[in-house]
Amino acid sequence: MPSVVVTLENTENQQKLKINPPSSGLSLQGSLTIPGDKSISHRALMLGALAEGVTTIEGLLLGADPRSTAECFSGLGAEISELNSQQIKVKGCGIGNLQEPDRVLDAGNSGTTMRLMLGILASHPDRLFTITGDSSLVKRPMDRVIRPLTQMGATIWGRRSGSLAPLAVRGQQLQPIHYHSPIASAQVKSCILLAGLMVEGATTVTEPALSRDHTERMLKAFGAQLTVNPDTNSVTVFGPAKLQGQTVIVPGDISSAAFWLVAASIVPGSDITIENVGVNPTRTGILEAMAMMGADIESQGERLVAGEPVADLRVRFSRLKACEIKGDLIPRLIDEIPILAVAAAFAEGTTTIRDAAELRVKESDRITVMATELTKMGAKISELPDGLEITGGFPLRGAEVDSDTDHRMAMSLAIAALNAKGSTTIHRAEAAAISYPDFVESLQQLIINN
Repeated sequence: MPSVVVTLENTENQQKLKINPPSSGLSLQGSLTIPGDKSISHRALMLGALAEGVTTIEGLLLGADPRSTAECFSGLGAEISELNSQQIKVKGCGIGNLQEPDRVLDAGNSGTTMRLMLGILASHPDRLFTITGDSSLVKRPMDRVIRPLTQMGATIWGRRSGSLAPLAVRGQQLQPIHYHSPIASAQVKSCILLAGLMVEGATTVTEPALSRDHTERMLKAFGAQLTVNPDTNSVTVFGPAKLQGQTVIVPGDISSAAFWLVAASIVPGSDITIENVGVNPTRTGILEAMAMMGADIESQGERLVAGEPVADLRVRFSRLKACEIKGDLIPRLIDEIPILAVAAAFAEGTTTIRDAAELRVKESDRITVMATELTKMGAKISELPDGLEITGGFPLRGAEVDSDTDHRMAMSLAIAALNAKGSTTIHRAEAAAISYPDFVESLQQLIINN
């Protein structure tokens, strides 16, 4: 029975996820749906709150991060119905009409909530906002969005010269800029574009490489005037804008699908289908990386759902080989690098991941945490300043490991444990609920004992 392999122990302060593969082995079989895309869920709630009229959202991710976004924008005056994955409604305030809250806004663990919301709040004149987060978020850098907002005329105070939360924002009438971002970051780009909605004139962001484009797609759907220049990786929004409520259907999150793509690729005899996965080309770096490693992944039934490309992904076990992951591919798979490190631990040869220093300022220092925890399991992995070097082919063994309260760490270590000899205990496994509340149940559903 699957329960023999996977057990979840609740203690007073944390969850311990124990994975004990049988000596006869296991495989993963069947089909599953995954949670709604986290990036799209955040943006649907935000634009719904800024739009006039009612926005209907189907398939919203019910993880902790989108809940934080919903609570923040409820505090700013938007009317948001009780959250569920079927259908919720957001009655917006209209551009420029968010209320000054009577309490501190709490972004929880969500960097997306805080960074994108800063652009919105900074552009609401004559209102004061204060925003904070949990013990992890208040350590993560906000200056990457505060710098361009300050160039637009924003007034923002915070710890460490305004780079760390808690942050206080005095809304201003901002000015348009052309910002040349030093990094390819959808959060930076989106923050500036959202600020530009209330600015008179053209606000442009140019990136060194293409980052995910959910904000651009959704702004157009809500009625904003926006142009995209793919030759220069530039996006321009023209303000002041007027947004109209829409129906948003949230596809499955490819970042969540990534765990199953790797799991079925490394566990012998596996054959699973992941249904309704968003395959936006700015997010499919994981598919390209897995293809370079020789994974057997088939895209089926490709279609458009509310402007976003969607497909079913069938993945079967294959013998993976090492590859090099770097450059322009990194922004399109930055969130999937932890689980790609697990794939690399089972691939023949040495995989090198470069140009990913961004990982050091995520929910954890994902470079250090991944290297530390996989080493406990016997992986041959070493840190680089901007990535990892992993030599595969060394059998993993069960161990006591820790998520460092990072959802992607918790799930990546669980997938590694499926193909390890002996029992693995993952401490602070409750972190998975940030983006995948039903992760353990999905894992139990797929496991077949040999």
